[in-house]
Amino acid sequence: MTHTILLTNGTVVTPEGIIEKGELFIENGVIQEVGTSINRQADQQIDAHGGYVLPGYIDMHIHGASGADVMDATEEALETMADVLPKEGTTSFLATSMTQSPEAIEAALKNAAAFTTSAGQAHMLGVHLEGPFVSPKRAGAQPIEHICPPDAEQFDAWQQAAEGKIRMVTLAPEEPNGLSFIQKLAAEGIVASMGHTDATIAQMEEAAQAGAVQATHLYNQMSPFHHREPGAIGGALLIDDIYTEVIADFIHSHPKAVELAYRVKGADRLILITDAMRAKGLEPGEYELGGQPVHVTETDARLSDGTLAGSILTMEHAVKNAVRTLGIGPLEVAKISSGNAARQLGLTKKGSLAAGNDADVVILDKEWTVMHTICGGVIGYDRNGVL
Repeated sequence: MTHTILLTNGTVVTPEGIIEKGELFIENGVIQEVGTSINRQADQQIDAHGGYVLPGYIDMHIHGASGADVMDATEEALETMADVLPKEGTTSFLATSMTQSPEAIEAALKNAAAFTTSAGQAHMLGVHLEGPFVSPKRAGAQPIEHICPPDAEQFDAWQQAAEGKIRMVTLAPEEPNGLSFIQKLAAEGIVASMGHTDATIAQMEEAAQAGAVQATHLYNQMSPFHHREPGAIGGALLIDDIYTEVIADFIHSHPKAVELAYRVKGADRLILITDAMRAKGLEPGEYELGGQPVHVTETDARLSDGTLAGSILTMEHAVKNAVRTLGIGPLEVAKISSGNAARQLGLTKKGSLAAGNDADVVILDKEWTVMHTICGGVIGYDRNGVL
């Protein structure tokens, strides 16, 4: 059955630039036309009221939301995440695991393999395997007792359990077998992201030459920058081809640190993520991450020793913080919230508003607050609850 949407009166961001008073025509989950004065009848019509119309946000690094966590290994957990993420403008995400026992990771991967996104939900693109192949020196909230060096045989077993859905792996390149493992990931088209790492800048450069293409939550759980040893942070910033994730909650990174990353990497190499855990969208209180108790306040989530344990950030607020701090506009926002992630993951039909692409769209008012989110051509969130 054909379903159509006509979006009008928007500041539409396209790969060619901005179209003022722009329009989108969507049919059966696909963008059919982008332009002005589109003369088509539609089942639903959305007036953007001059607001920004961007490709839907893609969160490459999210553990949970609204009481659900990927490591719960239940269909209900992924269902909850897919249901609630459109409210913050997110139309696609990587279900992010964390360091736990091999059995717990396998259960989460099998669960992800079996999950199918429904109409109007954020699309689960696959899995981001964060750990256990990380440095015990930079464990952060990753349970240290389950951390181990990169293991190709174990990874293959997990990828089989995931039915090929592991799309990205965070690892420490300096650990034993790190470089050969990166080469393997690169050969298989999987994003190798350097994170929870104590690497020197030379080791970061070797990793990039081996095929690493990204740095996980820049600044956090990385060997620090020093003028005699720039470390993993220096490598992430200075190696041109490395994309850098940033948690722009201004708790994980100072606003000026986010500004520094943007000045060095530019809009084409920065990726906004949330790294959110299950307490996102819930009241402050006591929660759990990776089997560890987490105390959540109005602003952050921490282990008992004060270590940050993911975030409670939404993509909506990450964008607002970036706009305010970096002084950027819709063209740059579209890149750092969606386009760059799509490019990294090889998603040729997502990350930009062009004819033939998936109809994943977020409509924002001039204060960058989400008004509507369209996921695969179906309205997944309407601020007014009318459509």
